[in-house]
Amino acid sequence: MAVVTRTLTVEAKGDGEIIDLTDQITKELYASSVCSGTVTVFVKHTTAAIAVIEMEPGLVEDYRMFWERVAPKEYVYAHHRVWREDNGHAHVRASTLGPSVVVPFVDRCMTLGTWQRVVMMDFDTRARTRELVLQIIGE
Repeated sequence: MAVVTRTLTVEAKGDGEIIDLTDQITKELYASSVCSGTVTVFVKHTTAAIAVIEMEPGLVEDYRMFWERVAPKEYVYAHHRVWREDNGHAHVRASTLGPSVVVPFVDRCMTLGTWQRVVMMDFDTRARTRELVLQIIGE
């Protein structure tokens, strides 16, 4: 069993931006020595999250509206008072969705459904450089 760890750097605008990572992950799978196994995609930030979604413009807008209902940007979070920041909603949204996903792959191809894409959702209030860890495990 092999374990290969790779890092991706992604420039994100924040404010709910959804970035498709699928092609970058596929490139790293092809560059690895592992043919079949699982890849864990983990974002190293508390105001961004990883998910598998259908990357379709209507759904992208639906996600924006969903997160605004669940954790409104304009709400005054205790985090704002403690740290004098404005991104409490970003922390709540990201932790609700989660920092990682695990996707099986065979012959260096992720076993995603026809419309599934691995994405990062960046909820912060400003642009940031995001670091992601890919851990590829298999044979």
